[in-house]
Amino acid sequence: MRYAVIGTGWIVDSYIEGAQLAGGWELAAVCSRNRQHGLDFAGKYGVATVYTTPEELAADPTIQAVYIASPNAFHYPQSKLMLSAGKHVLCEKPITVLPEQCAELQELAAQRGLIYMEAIMMLHLPQRQAILDVLPELGQITSAHFDFSQRSSKYDAYLRGELPNIFNPKMATGSLMDLGVYCVYPAVDWFGMPRSVTAAADFLPSGADGCCAAILEYPDKLVTIGCSKTGQSRLGSEILGDTGTLAIDSISQLARIKFYENDGTSKEIAGSYEKAVLMSGEAKDFLRYILSPAETQQEYTYAAELSLNVSRVMAEIRRLAGISFPGIAEGGAEK
Repeated sequence: MRYAVIGTGWIVDSYIEGAQLAGGWELAAVCSRNRQHGLDFAGKYGVATVYTTPEELAADPTIQAVYIASPNAFHYPQSKLMLSAGKHVLCEKPITVLPEQCAELQELAAQRGLIYMEAIMMLHLPQRQAILDVLPELGQITSAHFDFSQRSSKYDAYLRGELPNIFNPKMATGSLMDLGVYCVYPAVDWFGMPRSVTAAADFLPSGADGCCAAILEYPDKLVTIGCSKTGQSRLGSEILGDTGTLAIDSISQLARIKFYENDGTSKEIAGSYEKAVLMSGEAKDFLRYILSPAETQQEYTYAAELSLNVSRVMAEIRRLAGISFPGIAEGGAEK
């Protein structure tokens, strides 16, 4: 299936490599605001077609699907443009800024018989099922802590007075949107929707949240979430039960996971994986959903509902923590 990418960052390289591993995909076009960047990027993969606007890409009838990896603020308008043009869309997380936008585009995709999917690795990895299988061994789970704190490679540039996209609220970014989503996803996937949320954030002078913390309250457990773009965690994540503990070194990749008995003995649940392998799962499922809609309907419906519920929890965390983005009104649409 012929597809195009919007964006030329490192994540796009990883997705292209993952799509190659998955099979069934042909990279046919690259879209970048900077034509030279687009040409240089496309050249690595022997691709001749480069567009400098999403509108040009949308008008290309030979492109059947699009992978969107632009800044968060552009996810909604670009996804809507591609869906309106009859193209399947795989959009990087967060799928949209607002849950209302996500619901709108899911409805648009359904009306047009298209697949509209969030590119979230953990949902399409075999180690997710391995975790679901081992959760009963933990006994009564009363608490969990999911943390993704990674000092940004752009932080030094920010400290020098520059304003990278990741620290620019106009791009709808910050620690929660970039990293915290990886913590909200497993909480909602494994435990369902929380009955209440508490949250707080620490802000940089730019207005972006440098770090954020939240508590998701369930009838029988508490899930704490932490994320930071200004510091590096070394401890990972944990799920605590009365008969065991599940230690997850990387919550975003579901990698380096061990189950610990109460006496300290352990067994490995998952090891380490290359980035392209991690991203091949979502590329494979994206194609399956497109080519086999009847057989994958239940799976795709769950993924879509999960994306929307995660977006709702993210919106509530932002509301409580005071995280806002210029030009975007929480609970509504773009201003």
